[in-house]
Amino acid sequence: MSTTFAADTWNVMTRELKPIKHEPASILFAMVQPLVFLALFAPLLPKLESGSALQWFVPGIIAMTCLMGASFTGANLMEEMNTGSHERLLVSPLSRPALLVGRALKEVVPMLAQTAIILVVVTPFSFDLHVGGVLVALGILAVFSIGVGALSFALALASEGQDWMFWTIQQTLLFPVLLLAGIMLPIDGAPGWLQVASDLNPLTYVVEAGRELFAGQYDLSTIASGLAGAAVVAALGLVVGVRTMQKSR
Repeated sequence: MSTTFAADTWNVMTRELKPIKHEPASILFAMVQPLVFLALFAPLLPKLESGSALQWFVPGIIAMTCLMGASFTGANLMEEMNTGSHERLLVSPLSRPALLVGRALKEVVPMLAQTAIILVVVTPFSFDLHVGGVLVALGILAVFSIGVGALSFALALASEGQDWMFWTIQQTLLFPVLLLAGIMLPIDGAPGWLQVASDLNPLTYVVEAGRELFAGQYDLSTIASGLAGAAVVAALGLVVGVRTMQKSR
């Protein structure tokens, strides 16, 4: 097996994707979930004179599915730790960062499929499709998902033997991060303390960049802020993940 980072990452990602072929129910659920959110929330969106509210809402839904999918990376790891397969990977020549990135990138594949389905559904309903902007936004989300996946990986390692700890922390952090990013409701007009909390949330900048790009607009400062937010999360996740892995048995 090649010891290069790219080859190791590819090997880990393909390994993680293989079980999906044998779990069609999970694939179906992953595809349907964002459509359920659209069906429930789209009728409640206000009508805008400047265009469809879907243009604002859809990028947020896609960012939400990205965050939720990446945050579950550690759940698969906990199962592997229970069966002993994770320990076998640790003694292999695979690089530690590749283990983290490969697992996180596995969650990008369902995100791409979900995005394609969402765009097919909403485009006939006054949604302006800008393919170039969508592709750039998905690239930013992929970087963000690597960081979140690595942090989820580290949390699973720290929670070994105590699955309840993983789920408690994951669920406690997940929804505040989503809400503070203004995915469901705009943060404009919120109390000052809520604005500050939103400004400290990297996902806020990722979502803002996504909305800018999905609208076919290319404000460099907004896009750069989104990429910087995603890069900070990715760097933090990799540092924490690798250190946690080195300290674990």
